[in-house]
Amino acid sequence: MSGPLDGRIALVTGASRGIGAASAIALAGLGAHVVITARTEGGLEETDDAIRAAGGTATLLPLDLCEGDQLDAIGPSLYERFQRLDILAHCAGTLGKLTPASHILPNDWTEVVAVNLSATWRLIRTCAPLLQAAEAGRAVFVTDSRASHPGAYWGAYGATKAGSEHLVLTWADEVKTSRLKVNLFDPGVVATRLRRQAFPGEDAAALRRPESVAPALAALCLPAETRHGEVVRLAD
Repeated sequence: MSGPLDGRIALVTGASRGIGAASAIALAGLGAHVVITARTEGGLEETDDAIRAAGGTATLLPLDLCEGDQLDAIGPSLYERFQRLDILAHCAGTLGKLTPASHILPNDWTEVVAVNLSATWRLIRTCAPLLQAAEAGRAVFVTDSRASHPGAYWGAYGATKAGSEHLVLTWADEVKTSRLKVNLFDPGVVATRLRRQAFPGEDAAALRRPESVAPALAALCLPAETRHGEVVRLAD
C-alpha cells in the first residue's frame, strides 16, 4: 500500500483495540509499516488481520507497558530490525480504579503510573534518537481532558495524564529546533473500553467510534504536518 507515509516505520502502542488499533490501521492505510504493541496478542492479531486485509503491512510486538526493560529495548530493537523509526503514536492507557484520593491503593497507583506516565518517559528515551534522525519524525501522545480538569475519584488517572502532558510538552520544547514534531492528541469522548469502565451505564452507541477519530491522529504524523508542542483536541 503506497501513500504519503510510504516507506516509513510507525510504532503504535495500545494497538490491540480502541484508538490504538484504529490509529494503526489508519497509518498503515497511508502507507506506513506499523509496529503494533499491546499485552493482548490475540487483539494484535486482529489488528494485523485488518491491516493486511486493506493491503497494509505490520509487525507484531507483544509487550507489557509495566515492564520497563521491555520498553527500554524498543528503540534498539527497531534500529536492529529497520534501522529507523519515523512515527511514534502512544495510544495505550489505563483507567485504574476510580476512588477517593485517600483510598488509592499502592498496587493500583503503581500500575496507573507505569502505564500512563512512566511508559511515556521510557518511550521518549528509547525512541528519541531514531525519531530525531528521521527525515520527518513525528510523535503523538493520546491525552485526556482529565489532565487539566480534576474531578472527584479521578485522582490517579488525572494525575498521571497531567504528568504525561507536562513531560511531552517539555520534550517538544527541547526539540523545537529539530525536524521532529511532537504533539498531544485529545480525541474527546470515544467509545473505548476505558470509557466503558468509567461509565458502565452509558449508551456507547451514542459515542464516536475509535475509527472516526483515528484519521485526525494519523494526520499529525504526516510529513507535511507543521504543528508542534500543541494539545490538539477534537470538539465533542
